[in-house]
Amino acid sequence: MTRVLMIASNVGLWAEELQAPWDALRGAGAELTLATHQGRTPLPLAISMDATMMEPKQHYLVNPPEVVERTKELLHAGEWDSDVRIDGVSMSDHDAICVVGGPGAALDLTGNSALHRLLLAAYDAGKPIAALCYAVGALVWTRLPATTGPRLGRSVLHGRRVTAHPRAWDFETDMDYQLWEPTADNPGATLVTPGFAFPLQPIVEDAVGPDGEVVSDASASRTNPCVVVDGNLITALSVESSIAFGEACVKEFGAVGVAAT
Repeated sequence: MTRVLMIASNVGLWAEELQAPWDALRGAGAELTLATHQGRTPLPLAISMDATMMEPKQHYLVNPPEVVERTKELLHAGEWDSDVRIDGVSMSDHDAICVVGGPGAALDLTGNSALHRLLLAAYDAGKPIAALCYAVGALVWTRLPATTGPRLGRSVLHGRRVTAHPRAWDFETDMDYQLWEPTADNPGATLVTPGFAFPLQPIVEDAVGPDGEVVSDASASRTNPCVVVDGNLITALSVESSIAFGEACVKEFGAVGVAAT
């Protein structure tokens, strides 16, 4: 049984971006460990649990009712209850790592040095690494050791082919990070940002360098998802590609023991 380390945001998870790969990998027989920065249940953003929400840039109903109901089932059953902290796990205990997105990933995952260490350990060991939507930002800042002087080395994305949330899709209105059913000990973040915390596409383009390629397909949709597999690296565009991302994880992690269904 493949041991998969799942990483999610505590302050802005998009529901389907965890639900889809979680159900795919669980259904394929993987052993899942869910970790977050705070060691608290990753609650989804309230807007990602609203089946009536119209995506402001692409103008479609972004949260299918069946996804919302399935996420409620997972949360109420306690499947995502976890006190595991990112800085308390070791990549040596896992066969693959899967980092999921949502706007909060830009806040507590992108610059998370403990997550960078896990990703670098997976990279060095040749283990599968999967990142969805804004989770790709954490790979931008996962750096190879500098070969000379104190300067940080290149990103592990250098020279690779990966996805990046399109700049054309970036929200432009103020965004809060209200969670669905927050609790006193798991309240989320009380802040407002002018759209997403930062645009992802430009920093990924810088990270891959001239020999890499960034796929930011603004025509992607549920019927035309965008997932890129480059060696042991799996990346996917955004929420519309969550199901395809989960399927790719099952297929690629199968090389280390997950039986695809």
